[in-house]
Amino acid sequence: MSYSYSQISSPTSGPTWTAEQNKLFENALAIYDKEEPDRWLKIAKVVGGATEEEIKRQYEILQEDINRIESGKIPLPKYRKDQGSSKGNNISNDEHR
Repeated sequence: MSYSYSQISSPTSGPTWTAEQNKLFENALAIYDKEEPDRWLKIAKVVGGATEEEIKRQYEILQEDINRIESGKIPLPKYRKDQGSSKGNNISNDEHR
């Protein structure tokens, strides 16, 4: 499986990944932890179309994003109170228990 990359909005960050690639990347991170031998190679195989170096760089970008969010530099999205749950099921607190 091969992907074509488009330019990212930040010129220093490298190529943009598709939503599918990001999902594959995030799922692979959950499977292959820091102690996994050849972690980046295995994740690159899962993502497809990316080198180990691109995988490492994407991880660094993810870490930078997490750090910015945790430090309050990037605000969390504001959700409406009447949106319900993420699956669209409106359940009360009693039903949830």
